[in-house]
Amino acid sequence: MIDDPEAVQVLANTTRISVLDAVREPASAAAVARTIGQTRQNANYHLKELERVGLVERVGERRTGSFVETLYRSRSRALVVSPRMTLGGPQRADALASQVSLEQLVKLGEGLVHDAVVLLDRAAFDDETVPSASVEADVRFASETDREAFLNEYLTAVAGLTKKYGSRRGDPYRIVLAAYPATNKEGVRHARRNKPDE
Repeated sequence: MIDDPEAVQVLANTTRISVLDAVREPASAAAVARTIGQTRQNANYHLKELERVGLVERVGERRTGSFVETLYRSRSRALVVSPRMTLGGPQRADALASQVSLEQLVKLGEGLVHDAVVLLDRAAFDDETVPSASVEADVRFASETDREAFLNEYLTAVAGLTKKYGSRRGDPYRIVLAAYPATNKEGVRHARRNKPDE
């Protein structure tokens, strides 16, 4: 999760995204150059910039003839720019500090983006089928009382399901359920459901 402005600035160069992909496994500047179709000097420059902000690290050396090549590797298989990078200003910081549930929603969104990218990489590079499910629905509440009652029943239902099906053994899954005011201008959208991959 990248939350350093300088690192984000370095990543703004799209070639460096290709360089990061080329060093998922240890590779020299020459190997990176061949992969991305640029000169060795150019590839080396981008590697140095990525190393400077901590996104790439040196992991060894390899002798090729009379030359010794430095090997580089990405420090993470997946990178996500933290949504907090767009939350500048004291007003937003004050709002997060004063509204605990809203702060939790922001953290939840950050975690969801991170986990989705990690799973995408597992599907793309490890040929893994990722079982997942998501449900999105919009609803209008006639009153605050109805809203509160819905949320209470919602939490009770989830607690019952996790107790019924949860086990100390088996594969771990993260269950995320959120409720928050709609932000789209058109109001309530039609409910959409994405079913788990088979």
